[in-house]
Amino acid sequence: MTSEKQQNLTVFKIQGFTDIPELQLPIFSLFLFIYCIIIGSNLTIFLVILCDSYLHTPMYIFLMNISVIDIANASNILPKLLNILLTRHKTILFLECIIQMYFFISLTSTEILLLAAMAYDRYVAICHPLHYLTMMDLRHTAAFAVISWAVAFLDPIGHAVLVSKMSYCGSHIIDHFFCDVTPLLKLSCSDTSKMDILNVFDGTFIAFPAFFLTLTSYVFIISTVLKIKSAEGQRKAFSTCTSHLTCVTIFYGTLISLYMRPTSSYSPRQDRYFALLYVVLIPLLNPVIYTLKNQDVKDALRKLMKKVMFVEKYK
Repeated sequence: MTSEKQQNLTVFKIQGFTDIPELQLPIFSLFLFIYCIIIGSNLTIFLVILCDSYLHTPMYIFLMNISVIDIANASNILPKLLNILLTRHKTILFLECIIQMYFFISLTSTEILLLAAMAYDRYVAICHPLHYLTMMDLRHTAAFAVISWAVAFLDPIGHAVLVSKMSYCGSHIIDHFFCDVTPLLKLSCSDTSKMDILNVFDGTFIAFPAFFLTLTSYVFIISTVLKIKSAEGQRKAFSTCTSHLTCVTIFYGTLISLYMRPTSSYSPRQDRYFALLYVVLIPLLNPVIYTLKNQDVKDALRKLMKKVMFVEKYK
């Protein structure tokens, strides 16, 4: 019976946020607006950095990568959610669901590794400024970025393979707004011990080392900044990493709330809202946080806008 149901399972249904018809269109409008803001703001950051050679430094190159991640992660999840809200057809193909889960894990892992690389970059800039140009040249920056993307996209292959081979002999309704690992495992009647081992492996060799590098970097940064005698010197030194520290705090805060809570405290409703913070809030806030007090990015944006207006004027 189990085998038969597993063979017949070609689609899941995504629960989403509400079944009340009157709320579908307002929620659709809200998420469409948010999605457009995410794409527009992150694409702007990417183009500003790409077009201004003055910003071709390690920190901004990492920021370009973060912008790509934010665009990709939002595009991996929100268009399907928008379609569900608009058409009220909640089905998602089994393969489509596995692919969505794979890219969600991959992009999240990439961001974890890139944030660690950015923290190390700030550590070198503040604690070893005389060696910065040799320790964080473009060759090292490219290596950090390539390794982050490669490791993050190779690692979840195991998750995708294991989840795709599991039997789903119970309900086929995913109590979430996208295909995440936890709600999929809750639907499975197979042994999930291999997935548990894989999750421990990921935490031990990817997530924890990246978090430890980020935390250690900031311990040394804060220690070095506090040794600066003048308050103005401390302010200038710490201002170079406040944006990154803010994003790291929000990022790990949402992930810990989502994945590091006791099993007894899990609830589908809570999981949806915590996941919403990561999928929507972080890509929405990242461009604001990184540009709000960043004069270099503001100046580059003005120059880019002047170029665009000049081209439009003489077309």
